[in-house]
Amino acid sequence: MPVVAMEPPICNRGICNLLIYVRPDNYKLEITKLQIAGARLPSAYNHRRMSIRILRPALIVALALTPAFAAAQRLSPAPGTHVVQVTPEAGYFNEPSIAVNPRNPQQIVAAYQVPAHIAYSPDAGRTWSEVPGIAPKNYKISGDVSITYDVHGHAILCYIAFDKLGTANYWAHNATRNGIFIKRSLDGGKAWEENAIPVIEHATQPGIPFEDKPYIAADNGSGPYSGNLYVGWTQFTLTKSVILFSRSTNGGKTWSAPIEISTHEGLPRDDNGAVEGFTGAVGKDGAIYVVWADGSSIAFAESRDGGHSFSRSRKILDTAPSYFDVEDVSRSNGFPEIGVAPGSGKAGILYVTWSDYRNGDVDVFCSTSRDRGRRWTPAMRVNSDPAHDGTDQFFQWLAVDPRTGAANIIFYDRRADAQNVKTTVTLARSTNGGKSFANFAWTAEPFASHRQFIGDYLGIAAWQGRVYGIWTEVTPVPPAKPGMEKAAKAPPEQHRTIVKLGVAQFPSANLPVKAVDAEPVKR
Repeated sequence: MPVVAMEPPICNRGICNLLIYVRPDNYKLEITKLQIAGARLPSAYNHRRMSIRILRPALIVALALTPAFAAAQRLSPAPGTHVVQVTPEAGYFNEPSIAVNPRNPQQIVAAYQVPAHIAYSPDAGRTWSEVPGIAPKNYKISGDVSITYDVHGHAILCYIAFDKLGTANYWAHNATRNGIFIKRSLDGGKAWEENAIPVIEHATQPGIPFEDKPYIAADNGSGPYSGNLYVGWTQFTLTKSVILFSRSTNGGKTWSAPIEISTHEGLPRDDNGAVEGFTGAVGKDGAIYVVWADGSSIAFAESRDGGHSFSRSRKILDTAPSYFDVEDVSRSNGFPEIGVAPGSGKAGILYVTWSDYRNGDVDVFCSTSRDRGRRWTPAMRVNSDPAHDGTDQFFQWLAVDPRTGAANIIFYDRRADAQNVKTTVTLARSTNGGKSFANFAWTAEPFASHRQFIGDYLGIAAWQGRVYGIWTEVTPVPPAKPGMEKAAKAPPEQHRTIVKLGVAQFPSANLPVKAVDAEPVKR
């Protein structure tokens, strides 16, 4: 039968209706292979199990497919998947980060807020324990965590701290004392130094800026700046937003005076028009590559002298506006991440990922560069559901495996819910330099956000084919007791978020780590 056009399938309760537009001169149905959302219908499939009806005048063939075929549309789980809940009970927990020790890959550290927390695993994610005493005692609030290991195997936590936020989204207005700090663990994450080290800090006084969303990166290569630590972030003032950068050449003990690296300055509000969402990656030759969101584009800069100076930042990719709404989520964005894969040359492959709504619903995208960021490939859609299907994929995060070069992307995924409300977690993976991505399910049981704050980002790390993801979920509203139906709807101030951590094991050519069952976090 000559097919003129095909619509994406509409599925409900295990039955998928596929609309195929045909020419009016042939009514014979001959299907050998049919591809929907990346899944193929085998040629041996029993066509008699499909219900077929031809509608006038459009002559649309509607195929009601059996639950067995609908099940084929679901993503396969990531190999060796294990998921553990990091937080023992629901609270106000979100914005997690995770890192693997390159000197001892058995050691893993995970961080989350609020306030700043650390969970530690000594056995490649099999067991976990929460580390006490991480949150600063001299500030009321701490968060926006990011975490890394340095070349010596020291774990480094970066976070912001403050007493009270200023005016909503206009953070510098009525800002109180605040700053960016690090804490160090010299044994790989088990024990942490008591005192935090300031990268930048402001006492409460009129007109002070607000320092927001820092990200820490380490030079763990063998180049001239090996061992350096780098932090970039957004500084909001009353009149603008800028990207600042600081470096440490002594393991985080002291930090350089910040330099401004954003050639184009943004608006002073944490919204579209601000420069926000800094991330950075370090090549094996010590080159530093950084990106951030700038309006409806991604800005890029690089340093070849260990962070002492940077090239002028420039637009490398067009996007939709970086702040947008996702149904049932309190706020969302598509801030970019950058990663670098080892290559045969000095530069390797640069990856940039982000999410935006250029297709109507929100999708995850990736672009690559093989010439140190001079030229970038067109945006590639990472999520494998049909385009324009009305479901969102958002809050992506990127980790490039430093041993295998595979690009791993975690994101929230709503492809299984036609109502675009219930969310699962997906892992996308590319082993061919970003030319294509395979999608895997990291979770199968969806959750609804209920307008709870689930943060601005997720976390992911990878080493030798073993991938660690960390994310936030919202627990269900407690059922009402008999005679107390009004309690079925939780009050807005009742926080019900938890942090979960997943492990996946992919084949690796070099010394794979044996996959083991994850166990609950100990306290």
